Amino acid sequence: MRTVLIGIFALFMGAQSFAQSEAIEKEIKELSMKKWEWMAEKDVENLASLFHDKSKFVHMSGSWKKDRELEIIESGSIWYKQADVHDVAVEVFGDDTAVLWNRITLMAHVRGNDVSNEFTVTEFYKKEGGDWKLLDLTFSSVRDTHQIEH
Repeated sequence: MRTVLIGIFALFMGAQSFAQSEAIEKEIKELSMKKWEWMAEKDVENLASLFHDKSKFVHMSGSWKKDRELEIIESGSIWYKQADVHDVAVEVFGDDTAVLWNRITLMAHVRGNDVSNEFTVTEFYKKEGGDWKLLDLTFSSVRDTHQIEH
């Protein structure tokens, strides 16, 4: 009887953990989509709240920190006009860390030119004080046939 109860308890805990992981995955996917909207709208106020103070951004032309990314967005030197998201995968680690991969086509205005590029974008999130913070956003240039393994 004791073995059966332990088994039921373990099954319950596993199901609860799975449900929590699924809820975090959904929350991170929605937050990432909002981020793309805020970037298109040049909404640096919401982005400043989302980006961790020590966050890093890796682009085709260089890497920089939060303040520079916000300056670039606000000034429009890179205007993330539209990110068409083709695929998303999320891995959750515990209840406070998540990594998201987007495969996107990004339409942007860069140095006076409209450009379109295929990327896989990697985003690292950490929950701090009840809020998710973006720690890292890395653009990897890929072919349009690139697929994210789920």
